[in-house]
Amino acid sequence: MNDLGLAITSLDQKAMVLARERLDRLAKPPGSLGVLEEIAIRLSGITGRVPPVVQNKAIIIMAGDHGIADEGVSSYPQSLTRLMVYTILRGGAAVNVLARQAGARTLVVDMGVKGRIEHPGILDRKIRDGTANILQGPAMTEEEARRAVMAGRDIACAAIDQGIELLGTGEMGIGNTTASSAILSVLCGFPPELVVGRGTGCDERRLQHKRDIISRVLEKHQPDPRNPVEVLAKVGGLEIAGLAGCILGAASRRVPVVIDGFISSAAALVASRFDAGVKDFIFASHLSEETGHDIMLNMLGVRPMLHMRMRLGEGTGAALAFGLIDASVRILQEMDTLDAVMDLDDR
Repeated sequence: MNDLGLAITSLDQKAMVLARERLDRLAKPPGSLGVLEEIAIRLSGITGRVPPVVQNKAIIIMAGDHGIADEGVSSYPQSLTRLMVYTILRGGAAVNVLARQAGARTLVVDMGVKGRIEHPGILDRKIRDGTANILQGPAMTEEEARRAVMAGRDIACAAIDQGIELLGTGEMGIGNTTASSAILSVLCGFPPELVVGRGTGCDERRLQHKRDIISRVLEKHQPDPRNPVEVLAKVGGLEIAGLAGCILGAASRRVPVVIDGFISSAAALVASRFDAGVKDFIFASHLSEETGHDIMLNMLGVRPMLHMRMRLGEGTGAALAFGLIDASVRILQEMDTLDAVMDLDDR
């Protein structure tokens, strides 16, 4: 039991054995479908069902602004956060296109966008109008960080109560690669030079500026990597905290979570500091082009399904990975056994 009151239990080993035995009886050499088989086995361990049921899918997209954007760490203006939230709500963003293809719902959450989002589709869980400029002071208070995590937990649990069986994570927030890079640097112990990337298309000059900013931020705040609430409060983001809560909530309810790219992985890392057991419930959709993402995934102990040179965020990678998860379940559910094939010879 972690200090959020969430009990995350271990995988169902009996279900995993039954899934592996079923896969080994199918009309193929054992293990020949590689990662698809690994996905099916772990899904069985998560859900306790063979075959697992993950038909009802949703991507939770959390949005928040970042005060550090005032320091010119992004190529885009902070106002784009708000505009892109409206675009997602209208169904016109890349994540909407890919979610529709995957048959998944999109849930859009305002965790801390500057100004009010006027749209009937928004889930308003705003903690504050964006984080503070972390070069000047902490991103938020520890109480605000904890509230954001709990809000994410509650949103995930509510979606599960409404029948969602597979969750994906997504985000929107100009400046959030800076916050995520700071989180990674704190949690992995590597200097910013090794983990800070270009984010939304920074040129070389802006990249170096971004690294310098993060170095100064970390020197100023020195967050304790053993305390995830402190890390979020000092250098994190409201949408990152919310996603960490989503991941924790889903794991506590034994629902698999497909994380998107760099920012979602930062949230997963934070979630794992609340409770290491959460790692068993996480699937990595893809390897982002963002520097340091491979370090994040190695720390989480998960392998990316896709290598597509993507760095958009929003939940686009999660939406694409849903198709592979569907495929793994259908293999387990629909494929003939080798015995059934051999019986054909008797006819």
